[in-house]
Amino acid sequence: MFDPASPGFFDPAGVEKELRRVADICHTCRRCYALCPSFDVLFRALDRPEVDGEVDRLPARDLGEFSDLCYECRLCIPHCPYYPPHRWDVDVPRLVLRDRASRVRNDGKPALRERVLASVDGLGAMATGAGTAAIANALHESRFARVFLEKTLGVHRDRLLPAWSAETFSRWWARRGGSTEPSKRAPRADRVALFVTCSVNANNPEVGRAAVAVLEKNGCEVVVPRQRCCGMPFLESGDIDSARECRWDNVTALLPFARAGYTIVSAGPTCSLMLRKEYPVLGPEDEGKEIARATVDLCEYLMRRHAAGRLATDFQRSPGKVLYQVPCHLKVQDIGFQSRDLLALIPGSEVVTVERCTGHDGTWSMKTEYFPLSMKVGRPVFEAVLAERPDRVATDCPLAGLQIRQGTGKTARHPIQIVAEAYGLRDEA
Repeated sequence: MFDPASPGFFDPAGVEKELRRVADICHTCRRCYALCPSFDVLFRALDRPEVDGEVDRLPARDLGEFSDLCYECRLCIPHCPYYPPHRWDVDVPRLVLRDRASRVRNDGKPALRERVLASVDGLGAMATGAGTAAIANALHESRFARVFLEKTLGVHRDRLLPAWSAETFSRWWARRGGSTEPSKRAPRADRVALFVTCSVNANNPEVGRAAVAVLEKNGCEVVVPRQRCCGMPFLESGDIDSARECRWDNVTALLPFARAGYTIVSAGPTCSLMLRKEYPVLGPEDEGKEIARATVDLCEYLMRRHAAGRLATDFQRSPGKVLYQVPCHLKVQDIGFQSRDLLALIPGSEVVTVERCTGHDGTWSMKTEYFPLSMKVGRPVFEAVLAERPDRVATDCPLAGLQIRQGTGKTARHPIQIVAEAYGLRDEA
């Protein structure tokens, strides 16, 4: 069980023992052999003649490489026959998080690169703004600056990086006069507390504006609570303390809305995954479970309204053929393909679904040593985009969209933007 408060959670010997136990089970199954580089490395190591499938003979460095190569896509979860509540309790993604947390707790803080890349709120505060964003984005395009970044932080010089916005979503929301406090003006079924996500706030505010436009068209009262990064970047780097700090700040801020009957609607799949699946286990407080129960994905929420006969269907234009890439962190929430189904409601649309990981996966593909491998992981998605020749490319994940542009030159949009366009709604920028 993943419980940072449990005795021995950070004990290196205990973590290695659990890694070997799980590796032994995975060795006899191998359903995940083609999912990611992590399992490939593990099984190749176990098949070496000197190891011969005996986990006790496996050098610790191979277990370390197995853990390091995991980019937390979590696609092994729906494949695994031993995932909890099975008595064998195989949860590779959380075991990897425990391993990283153990290393950080026993060896010191994560490396500078991990600390910088995980500090998305801080980076956003420094890089956004009317003048600052232009400079930051120009540095992204500067070969000299990118080589320097590679040499100092290990961020690959060819990796496309998210662009910074001159006006963040939060600033736009304040300029618009949007509410940040709960009220009881609207019926409970129409109350939405929008968890914007740091990516939408600082890099893709147009997604947030489209979400507000679509929600308001459908009669929702939208409020935007005080919020910060969900904490996933810290969690992935092994910095459990910082992840728990993010968790508690958000739980405290969101709790009045959940208790006032608001649905917490996340505009990003990683954040909805974090709020729903990780907040309940990162701390013992019941408030984390309350937030988890109140949280849904943006398109999931709209499809719930559709099921209740409360979604507007007066679409004015068709997006044509849409290639929709299913983000890994949506797939593992077991909610079906809500974004695909929402796009399919638009008359004249043709939705082609691709269920493959793009290989960006948080900050993993930004790192010099993993960028080439990330492009290999994403190749099936790139090939599908180029082969299908769609009118639109869509994905809920901003980093998957960035990876698609890296591999194909095609711009991917969030499904909510396509829906807003189909409604004929104008961007209020």
